[in-house]
Amino acid sequence: MPDGHATRHRESFVRALLVGLGGVIFALMSQGPLSQIAQIIDARSKRISSYDQTGGNSDCIGIDPGQTKTIAEIEGAGIVKHLWITISCKDELIRRNLVLRAFWDGQTHPSIESPIGDFFGQGWGMKYNFISLPLAAAPAGGNALVCYFPMPFGNGARFTVENQSSETVDAFYYYIDYEEHASIPESMGRFHAQYRQELTQPESDLGDVENEWTVFAPFAKNPSDESNYVFCHPEGTGHFVGVNYYVNSPSPIWYGEGDDMFLVDGESWPGSAHGTGTEDYFNQSWCPDEHYCHPYFGTARAPGRLNDSARFGWLGRTHVYRFHLEDPIRFRKSLRASIEHGHANCLTLDLASVAYWYQTLPSLPFPSLPSVDERRPRPEIGVVDVHRWRDTWRQSKGGGRQYGN
Repeated sequence: MPDGHATRHRESFVRALLVGLGGVIFALMSQGPLSQIAQIIDARSKRISSYDQTGGNSDCIGIDPGQTKTIAEIEGAGIVKHLWITISCKDELIRRNLVLRAFWDGQTHPSIESPIGDFFGQGWGMKYNFISLPLAAAPAGGNALVCYFPMPFGNGARFTVENQSSETVDAFYYYIDYEEHASIPESMGRFHAQYRQELTQPESDLGDVENEWTVFAPFAKNPSDESNYVFCHPEGTGHFVGVNYYVNSPSPIWYGEGDDMFLVDGESWPGSAHGTGTEDYFNQSWCPDEHYCHPYFGTARAPGRLNDSARFGWLGRTHVYRFHLEDPIRFRKSLRASIEHGHANCLTLDLASVAYWYQTLPSLPFPSLPSVDERRPRPEIGVVDVHRWRDTWRQSKGGGRQYGN
């Protein structure tokens, strides 16, 4: 039998745990994401789904190559509260090749436009578990795509899915849960999400040199956001609420010395919000390379290290995310949100992102979505590629017994 001291210690621990959990629950109920859950409102809950309307079990639709299907057409005013989607297709890149769009209040150009995987937090057409408060990719193995961003509309909503693959989508399952309202307050912005990508170019005082970590010279200065990777650039009135940021690094050196920069309403650099480094913006520190999923931020995918040395820690595909659910970045006229690709934009990086924000309508049309071929992920770099790099270096030194550095 446990002695009295151990029993009292266990009881004290349990009491403290319950008090702590009670505090968390109180905070969520009073001011967090559950703060409005007890409020009785005049609305009707409805759902559009892919269920078999005959009463059978064929609860999905197919989408042919090149076909666009409208999966929801809603009249009047309301708020989309929840999306769930899962897909079966022979195309291994279907999550990059299937494009999700949404339109609000009769606007002819979309307010959401993104490859479906990237929108839900799945980079490079891949599948992996991802956990956050507004978005998730759930088991099995990231197959279930989930969104809880509220999406208000005052005069109609429409969702479409376009199959830009050469393969048929054999099974597309979906739920769209929404509320019907008599009207929506004018203070409610309309939800927007945009996919962007870029293969960046190194720039430095040395010319076309990837001078990260002062490998070749002292650090350059960058008193500008001119050459940054821009992930969100809307016009109108609204607030920015987050980004999924996908980095494919062809170098083992740390990719994240670049600062985040937010210029509001056309202001000049350094602007309203200027950061100190990529991992700092994503609420992490000291060049992380590990999975960490907080409801508001984290690393959903990390490439792992080629060996135990941190110098080889960041080669490959990393997915980081941050959602400004408690600290939205507000703008009255415009926002230019960007990040350096390496300190002073000194690195070649294969970048992609989906930014999320709310704003008034009309919103500007998005630039053309990159083509299927342009969106195709570059092959992952492996140990054979690194061996070839080493041999090229060895031959450049005259061959023979060239060991390393």
